[in-house]
Amino acid sequence: MHFPISMALPARFAGPLPESCDVVVIGGGVIGVMTAWFLAERGLRVVVCEKGRVAGEQSSRNWGWIRQQGRDPAELPIMIESLRLWQGLAQSLRNPFAFRQTGVLYLANREASLARYEDWLSHAREQGLDSRMLGRRELAERLPGAADLWQGALFTASDAQAEPWAAVPALAAGAVERGVTIREDCAVRALDLEAGRVVGVATERGRIRAPEVVLAGGAWSSIFARAHGVELPQLSVLASVAQTDPLPEVHPGAAADDEFAFRRREDGGYTIAGGSEHDFFIGPDAFRHFFKYRKAVKKDFLNTHYRWLAPRDYPDAWNTPRTWSKGAPTPFEAIRVLNPSPNLATLSRAAAAFGRAFPGVGRPRIRATWAGMIDTMPDVVPVIDRAPRLPGLTIATGMSGHGFGIGPGVGRVVADLVCGREVGHDLARFRLSRFSDGSEIVLGPSL
Repeated sequence: MHFPISMALPARFAGPLPESCDVVVIGGGVIGVMTAWFLAERGLRVVVCEKGRVAGEQSSRNWGWIRQQGRDPAELPIMIESLRLWQGLAQSLRNPFAFRQTGVLYLANREASLARYEDWLSHAREQGLDSRMLGRRELAERLPGAADLWQGALFTASDAQAEPWAAVPALAAGAVERGVTIREDCAVRALDLEAGRVVGVATERGRIRAPEVVLAGGAWSSIFARAHGVELPQLSVLASVAQTDPLPEVHPGAAADDEFAFRRREDGGYTIAGGSEHDFFIGPDAFRHFFKYRKAVKKDFLNTHYRWLAPRDYPDAWNTPRTWSKGAPTPFEAIRVLNPSPNLATLSRAAAAFGRAFPGVGRPRIRATWAGMIDTMPDVVPVIDRAPRLPGLTIATGMSGHGFGIGPGVGRVVADLVCGREVGHDLARFRLSRFSDGSEIVLGPSL
């Protein structure tokens, strides 16, 4: 299958680069695009440099959930803002990405899951969310025809969804209308530095002078940062996804249990995945950062399929260079769009679980499969911070599989961080220094 966004598509954003601007954003995913959008709204001249295609990687390959439910308490206020922004974006852009508020269900196979959901509800109540617990009877009414597999569920009716491969390119086009310059096929090779601070970037298409740079490079952020002396303990996990043929509606929104996850698509089929099941390629950065990840590894050990060798030129492949010359091709040009092979066994198990859960529908026929590389952090929450030892650099990465839904809110926060304005949220949880100042690694809820 050719994923909807790939290097087979002609570059949509291919204009000339200016010699200078106010801010360069590295990465054309949802975080980079929305950061640029809000910077432009604040009157700044912004250039987004994308090595491949806008949204070609995880920003288009995710499940399409826009959820408040299950968020880390520190993420939750930004996510609530983000949902409001999604509502406004859908209205102003005439909703070309099928944004709709259809709710999210977390289905509890076990009493332990119910207890975790009940614990999280205290955070929802503090923020005034409409999240609530459903008992077996109410759940059966909401999912007529479903097998009696669950003890109950956590449900947030205001949670939403959108088609990610349509959403982020539409947001990018909207950003261009607001004055942003976006250039695809334009890898940033290095920062330009003078007297220890950022003065621009060196790209494969030439230099751009700028006093501020935002690193929003997703799975590639860590090796870029490390080449400039910034230690960012980010790794990537592979998540596999499938698209089914059109099927009868069992739930208009999104849902997940211990074995599978699904979302009703605009085309009448479902996006399905293996819930928390994922793959991890062991490379040099995995060894380097193992101590920081030990809690996450222990918690997720049974859900992770470990592989010794990443494909050639992947971010943590053994052959991928960690240093390079500004004037020569870099790892970012070796793979323009990460297009990993999905784990078909994971997807087969997810399809079988869907069939067991909804016996009247049965096991769905898979129309297409794909995978993406999720940029994750040791505590499963992102880094949103000014680089403390590199003035002019702001880092927004490690969204840990939560980035699509929270993207507009993070973009607004990062834009104001760059501008030196009040961001309106407590960002202490997202500071880069938490991995070097002796702080305990505190895992997010990962619900």
